[in-house]
Amino acid sequence: MTAERPLPRLALTAGEPAGIGPELVAKLAASDLAADLVAIADPALLAAAARQAGIALELIAYDPAIAPTARTPGQLRVAALSLQAPATPGTLEPRNAPYVLATLARAADGASSGEFDAIVTAPVHKGVINDAGIPFSGHTEFFAQRAGREVVMMLAAHAGGPMRHGGDLRVALATTHLALSQVPAAITRAGLVRTLRILCDDLIARFRISAPRIAVLGLNPHAGEGGHFGREEIDQIAPAITQLRTAGFDVQGPIPADTAFVPAQLARYDAVLAMYHDQGLPVLKHAGFGHAVNVTLGLPYIRTSVDHGTALDLAGSGKADPGSLFAAARLALDLARRSAEA
Repeated sequence: MTAERPLPRLALTAGEPAGIGPELVAKLAASDLAADLVAIADPALLAAAARQAGIALELIAYDPAIAPTARTPGQLRVAALSLQAPATPGTLEPRNAPYVLATLARAADGASSGEFDAIVTAPVHKGVINDAGIPFSGHTEFFAQRAGREVVMMLAAHAGGPMRHGGDLRVALATTHLALSQVPAAITRAGLVRTLRILCDDLIARFRISAPRIAVLGLNPHAGEGGHFGREEIDQIAPAITQLRTAGFDVQGPIPADTAFVPAQLARYDAVLAMYHDQGLPVLKHAGFGHAVNVTLGLPYIRTSVDHGTALDLAGSGKADPGSLFAAARLALDLARRSAEA
């Protein structure tokens, strides 16, 4: 008889303690997801969130030497880290910022070492971390810096609702959390080439798309209208596309952003590269908000996250929608299994 394989191990970070993250993690643990779920969090915080949501949750001290082959819904293994101040739903507490970053660091180090097969993150609150005196621009940048890698933020959604099989709408970003006034200077040929290579490589390696087709958006209205509305397309974007095409990649553009997401146009591509955060993500979130997944490409491990923020107004109500965290966990699980089979 063949021995049962251990379940893929997903590290879960609960995000901002005053937000909906702890509740979402409890709801995920109550599901029948076939994964070894390990929450990196304060056990008391998770227990309180479960009680508030009416969830029967069994917390088990995490032992990395134990590799379960099955999990009962409601069970959650916990790698315990302690809050530095009491957490009140809906009320931000800067003293807990180091705790939040410690959970991310523990997850990143465990994924880098192979202890975890993937990381799934609940939302953090960037403002309160910066208010604590710790410069922080987001999960994506944190994991990139810790891994010493160039990365790309990509969101994936299924245009018809809950996501299946990695989504049919994928939007990657050339720049992420950057003031709009700083975007034009950040769009460079070299940067775009790096971004497009990471995007293509991970679509091949992680998503098993053998020859990804990429649409690259212009920065300016009408993709610059031949230079009349800006020269970024001529000076930076088009040369990067030409370089990638010469190297054998199926990269098209620059395409005007106002027509790129027309269904007939979108059907021609496996992913879209937008030049800045609010150029591509409003379209994706309109199509699949609450069920979309944020994926960090270019890391040496799998990391997925939700498509929304901390929702402080819902914290402690038990009414937070776990759809995006469920989708993030399912995609992480799917990618981990593909990686194991490769």
